[in-house]
Amino acid sequence: MTTHNENKPAVVPETTKQAGEAQPARWDWVERSVWTERMLEALERGVKGNVWFSLIDKVCRPATLKAAWLSVKANGGSAGSDHQSIKEFERDLEANLTRLEEELRRGTYSPRSIRRVYIDKPGSKDKRPLGIPAVRDRVVQAALRITIEPIFEREFLPGSYGFRPNRGCKDALREVDQHLKSGHIHIVDADIRAYFDSIPHDLLMQEVRKHIADGRVLKLLEAFLKVDILDGMNRWTPEGGTPQGAVISPLLANLFLHPVDCAMAEAGYRMVRYADDFVVFCESHAEAQSALMTVSKLMEQRGLSLHPDKTKIADLSQPKAGFDFLGYCFTRITRWPRKKSLAKVKDAIRRKTGRSNGHSLEAIIEDVNKTLRGWFEYFKHANARAFPRLDAWIRRRLRSILRQRRKRGGISRGFDHMLWPNKFFRKHGLFSLKTARDSFFQSSMR
Repeated sequence: MTTHNENKPAVVPETTKQAGEAQPARWDWVERSVWTERMLEALERGVKGNVWFSLIDKVCRPATLKAAWLSVKANGGSAGSDHQSIKEFERDLEANLTRLEEELRRGTYSPRSIRRVYIDKPGSKDKRPLGIPAVRDRVVQAALRITIEPIFEREFLPGSYGFRPNRGCKDALREVDQHLKSGHIHIVDADIRAYFDSIPHDLLMQEVRKHIADGRVLKLLEAFLKVDILDGMNRWTPEGGTPQGAVISPLLANLFLHPVDCAMAEAGYRMVRYADDFVVFCESHAEAQSALMTVSKLMEQRGLSLHPDKTKIADLSQPKAGFDFLGYCFTRITRWPRKKSLAKVKDAIRRKTGRSNGHSLEAIIEDVNKTLRGWFEYFKHANARAFPRLDAWIRRRLRSILRQRRKRGGISRGFDHMLWPNKFFRKHGLFSLKTARDSFFQSSMR
């Protein structure tokens, strides 16, 4: 491997602190009924052997279970295999939480089967499998996450952004911009094949045991990993993976890739990861080839593999070269919403603007605006040319509705734009992506 790391500064995890030094802002997200000042001080200082004991009593505390319930309720979602909805669980909330507390304390708690459903992948004919645990199991998983997440957060590196407290897509995108601006334009654009379904349970539990030695907590985690999956009339016990949709899965998925983060950082590579989606920024094609070889071996050591058709090296010095990451397509000098991102927002608009929509135009526009404002908030940093065409497509959808109401079939065409010009839709309050982008750009230049 190219010895490119000799002239690079050593990577120091953001968790490195002087003993006893407090970081109140860093831990402002923790559940304080579990993570008291004393525990946070121990977390910062480091416990003996870096291993935590006696955690189950914190998982099953009434305050922890109540906080867990509130997070489950806020996230919503449908019923699991036992058909009990969130509303039904809440009708007898205190009794349900008390029952969970007793089962956890006695060691008799057992999770129910996970209900498998399939959702569409935007811009693809494939389906994404989701596992929906029972509400009671989501509460226990949330209580478990509340208790153990700070232990692992102390270890995680800055380049990991997915499903972590006080971090998100926009933070990852800012780091991407920084690397590109600093000249790292040879990109390893990687895709892990079926990551959430492929995580080996034994290797994952090895990572957990490096920091947790409470046998009952370990037993709980193993129970969630091995719980039966119910897919229609079929039932089976998974031999690997952690279900997408389970409350605890994102934390475990990040933990399993943490050694890869560390190894890549120690080798001097600049990797930005969001869950199972990651890119590596390099100064040359040779370095990118070396990085790809390194990360491929690291994945193989963990029982994973990179998708050969979806993993590539992009040289952004080439005119048409680019790479996709977190909904954007990046080129050397700009970024665009990727094709799947456009397909996703168009699908959402189509559902709201069918020609037979019986609501008033004002109500339709109000509903459409909700989607557009959220989409713009995320993609407002895209190239300005991305917005006018989408604006025009949306107005065409609305004109087709108006055309239908005049008993003229088909999609909008001909002189419809004269009957209902752009200013007509402005008057009715339609959110304009182009206008919003122009306003955002002007305000950012002040």
